[in-house]
Amino acid sequence: MAYKNHVLVCGGTGCTSSSSLKILDEMENLLEQRGIKEDIKVIKAGCFGLCSAGPIIIVYPEGAFYGHVKIEDVEKIVDEHLIGKKVVKDLLYKDVVTENGEVKPFEEIPFYKKQVKIALQNCGIVGVEDIDDYLKVDGYEALKKALTEMTPKDVIDEVKKSGLRGRGGGGFPTGLKWEFTYKSQDDQKYVACNADEGDPGAFMDGAILQGDPHSVIEAMAIAGYAIGANQGYVYVRAEYPLAVERLGIAIEQAREKGYLGKNIFGTDFEFDMEMRLGAGAFVCGEETALINSIEGKRGMPRPRPPFPAVKGLWNKPTLLNNVETYANIPKIILKGSDWFSSIGTEKSKGTKTFALGGKVENTGLVEIPMGTTLREIIFEIGGGIPNGKKFKAVQTGGPSGGCLTEEHLDTPIDYDSLTALGSMMGSGGMIIMDEDNCMVDIAKFFLEFTVEESCGKCPPCRIGTKRMLELLERITEGKGERGDIEKLEKLAKNIKTSALCGLGQTAPNPVLSTIKRFRHEYEAHVNEKRCPAGICQELLEYKVTEDKCKGCTLCAKACPVNAIKGNVKEVHVIDTDVCIKCGACVAKCPFGAISKQ
Repeated sequence: MAYKNHVLVCGGTGCTSSSSLKILDEMENLLEQRGIKEDIKVIKAGCFGLCSAGPIIIVYPEGAFYGHVKIEDVEKIVDEHLIGKKVVKDLLYKDVVTENGEVKPFEEIPFYKKQVKIALQNCGIVGVEDIDDYLKVDGYEALKKALTEMTPKDVIDEVKKSGLRGRGGGGFPTGLKWEFTYKSQDDQKYVACNADEGDPGAFMDGAILQGDPHSVIEAMAIAGYAIGANQGYVYVRAEYPLAVERLGIAIEQAREKGYLGKNIFGTDFEFDMEMRLGAGAFVCGEETALINSIEGKRGMPRPRPPFPAVKGLWNKPTLLNNVETYANIPKIILKGSDWFSSIGTEKSKGTKTFALGGKVENTGLVEIPMGTTLREIIFEIGGGIPNGKKFKAVQTGGPSGGCLTEEHLDTPIDYDSLTALGSMMGSGGMIIMDEDNCMVDIAKFFLEFTVEESCGKCPPCRIGTKRMLELLERITEGKGERGDIEKLEKLAKNIKTSALCGLGQTAPNPVLSTIKRFRHEYEAHVNEKRCPAGICQELLEYKVTEDKCKGCTLCAKACPVNAIKGNVKEVHVIDTDVCIKCGACVAKCPFGAISKQ
């Protein structure tokens, strides 16, 4: 059936938390009331990427990009656009409307212009619970090609030639991992998918499973054919309810259509898969801990070797990649390794998705060619730092990564360049910080996370990170002593060389990188008992600026401990011995007369 319009409503986590599914229901109800439901196809789509503009609706064929949509806006879109055939300009996202009032395609706005989508290609395009939508964009054609035109070795060679590296952490060559598992001889093999994604601020894998689950199913079936496995497992954290729900629906649909099960595409190949839910342990993102968890054991890392390619699930050869890695596979098989390897840099091929968050205008999900610079991501795609603040640092790689500064903004993003700077690609979290962030506090935040999430198996991680955190807490509370910074460095280096797994080995990275690049802030905390950014509460002192104070008494009324004294129309004074440094006075003063020092 030919529809007059296709209306795509974002069904990603960010937009659904802002009532996008209620907006979708309202849209369908109004279309039925107006008698035009048969003419308009409403699609619950995946994440469009620009989370800061959500909830988002895109109407085709015009490509009208409506941002920050409210339920009360839906009637206007239906009546004026879908019925009246006139784009509602006042509801369009601000960047698609030029100064002359003209509307340009949303693909041309800075956020989208430099992106190249491979892993996210179908997110925001296909219906998240409709396999027929996936089939319309060549879904399962790569699996068909692999089974009917290629040998398992051909598939592995194509992945090797593509240059694809693992998108979940260290960037190990994907084809090489497939080849190792292929060469392992055993009566049973498995394919596993790491969808645990526990880094703070990272949501790339979750967005793919929510918006394009069939690409992962298809890729895992291709991997099963390549290595000789007939069973797959997706290990997904239970905190991703939308991903769990939609992946479950997609697996059932794939079975019904014959893309999972026996005699796939009329061949003798059989492959099926199921989900295993994780309970939110960060350590289960480490491959051997994940394997233990799937087996029903406590999620704790195993010594390596042997690697999973030799002894993985139930001591059988197991291929394990993350969601984003798998999402690239169908495109590589369909379009060829030469096409994929033409994108990116010499040693880092293809694209990488990043979750852009923190102090940046355009927060959301982006996919850029390897080699794109930090400056392009933060200031062009991301739109720069809000409120006229100055860029200070960017944390890449989450708790396992490190901070990069202004001098690194023109660094091309690839595996090797980030590692050389003391950071890492990781799964793709990218947290932007401005002048108001305290780097000692940032290091403490990531270390608190690591200490909380340590499995406790090895002493360097269990005890060493705890001692590091105690030092950081002491420093941020104004109790730091000379030599504490050196103790932190020594502990960090010992943990890096002695922890059992990659998570423990990289836990000190945020501390080491912030000491390296912001040592002066550590020294100010220790030697001067001062937090230059004005963040660490124990080191703050609130003072009233005499020439700004009007004596309005609002600050005194807001103070919960009566630390502010003064008569009406007289300059007030803060008793620093009583002040609990809560900041209520700063928030209440309309004249900006109270400052943090």
